[in-house]
Amino acid sequence: MCRHVGYLGSAVALSDLLLEPEHSLLEQAFAPADMRGGGTINADGFGVGWYREDGSTARYRSAAPMWTDQSFRDIAGEVRSGAVVAAVRSATVGMPVVPDACAPFTDGRWLFSHNGRVTGWPDSVAKLAARLDVVDLLKMEAATDSALLWALLRQRLLDGAEPAVAMSELVGEVAAAAPDSRLNLLLSDGSRVVATTWTHSLWVRRGSAAVTVASEPFGARDGWCEVPDRSVVVAEADDVQVRPLAEMGER
Repeated sequence: MCRHVGYLGSAVALSDLLLEPEHSLLEQAFAPADMRGGGTINADGFGVGWYREDGSTARYRSAAPMWTDQSFRDIAGEVRSGAVVAAVRSATVGMPVVPDACAPFTDGRWLFSHNGRVTGWPDSVAKLAARLDVVDLLKMEAATDSALLWALLRQRLLDGAEPAVAMSELVGEVAAAAPDSRLNLLLSDGSRVVATTWTHSLWVRRGSAAVTVASEPFGARDGWCEVPDRSVVVAEADDVQVRPLAEMGER
């Protein structure tokens, strides 16, 4: 069911955030602690997106297990950023295992990840997909539930919707169309992280002018708080708000 991390704060090396801490995202790739029946390992690729000093995004994705990719380890100690979104992937049976299927998905300043699955794919969400422009469907990076969720969310963002409201409404619509789906979404624009919980784990840790949102705690054990199910988190480096999804427009 994948694992993801969103970070905002002082610039850190990608290796210090994702590879070196105890139970880091790297370890969660081969030894996750809280998959809740959604698999046992996250070996179907990974991706890391980060923001440069000028606000532009950069991204590294691979279909290989994170622990096998020496090239990423080589660059992770050199690249530093104050805003990062990263994920390791456990592919749903029948979906492609290719780099383009790995989060984070991106467009302009946005980085997006989905931890979970859409049940009954693709039939269950066909009517939602039909709302998209044909060009948007043709430009989807991969034939996966996560890529479709990103296309649907991106459409709302381009229409001017506030991110927390857009994500909450999307989760509600997909959950209604595809019951028993797992819909932990995570979005960043470089200055905030917005995330949802829907039948899967999510934790938040606040530090000194920094915040981390993650599927599982890692590093120092103190400071982590579990996010209640069916919540939306809006996190900035110096502020975290957690609200029930129902308050943000669940349908």
